[in-house]
Amino acid sequence: MDVVKDILAALRLTGGVFLDAEFTAPWCVTARIGPDDCGPHLPRPHNIIAYHYIAAGSLVVELEGAAPLSAGAGDIVVLPRNDAHRLASAPGLKPVHAERLVQSAAAGGLARIVHGGGGAETRIICGFLGNDAASDPVVASLPRLMKLGVTEGLAGDWVEKSIRFAAGELAGGTVPSSTVIARVAELLFLEAVRRYLGSLPAGQDFWSAGLRDAAVGRAIELLNRDMRRPWTAAELAREAGLSRSAFAERFTRVMGLPPMQYLTALRLEAGARRLRESRATVAGVAYDVGYESEAAFSRAFKRHFGAAPAAWRKGQ
Repeated sequence: MDVVKDILAALRLTGGVFLDAEFTAPWCVTARIGPDDCGPHLPRPHNIIAYHYIAAGSLVVELEGAAPLSAGAGDIVVLPRNDAHRLASAPGLKPVHAERLVQSAAAGGLARIVHGGGGAETRIICGFLGNDAASDPVVASLPRLMKLGVTEGLAGDWVEKSIRFAAGELAGGTVPSSTVIARVAELLFLEAVRRYLGSLPAGQDFWSAGLRDAAVGRAIELLNRDMRRPWTAAELAREAGLSRSAFAERFTRVMGLPPMQYLTALRLEAGARRLRESRATVAGVAYDVGYESEAAFSRAFKRHFGAAPAAWRKGQ
């Protein structure tokens, strides 16, 4: 079983494309995706992941406290925690805020930016991914800035063709292609996370360490596979081949929280997704994620999300 795949699939990312930008050197803009950018596409997500697809040309991405990152045509630049950043034709240029440059979209089209000094051209398609998890250890463990070339890997050819086709359709004002790009961007983000985790030395990152550690990884796999089971720390320890105390200490050290707290968070996040995406009753959701009573689920849910399940669902 591929536990990484299951954990990433549980993120339930949604997203959209909101901006088509054309720049000519020299140029530099500051950017950060806000709630208004997400609004036309989906309800405001708890976590926003920003991305820029470089359709043509090249650029430099600058974050405070980080070295500039260069990217070119065919790259997707991902900001997992939606940090404020600068996009530029070269480092050190004076920025203009991107919001001041946005031209409102025509009916059914994308907002646009056309800006720069008339030199070398760069075209960017900007979008976002989001999820409503109150806490997300996968995203929290990622670097602030990631780059993925769509031509890399075995699937690179079809990915590149898909996103370039969609980019071309967007240039002609074809609306459905924004959905194509958003879906491809989701796949690329998941692939970027997999590659990042796979590239880390054992123990460098807590989430990667958890998946690499045989005992902790086994426990994570079991909990994600069957969260409804009434697990105990002792049962997980036996499955992991450790004593209860040694397992609890190891899991907590690697993951940052005890195994039963991890299970609680896993159940509540799954419960929130079911409340939002289905018409199941609160009692039915409680049972589906492993709670023996609606009351117990509701108490835990309110502690975690700050609202009772029914009220939280109504707000969604």
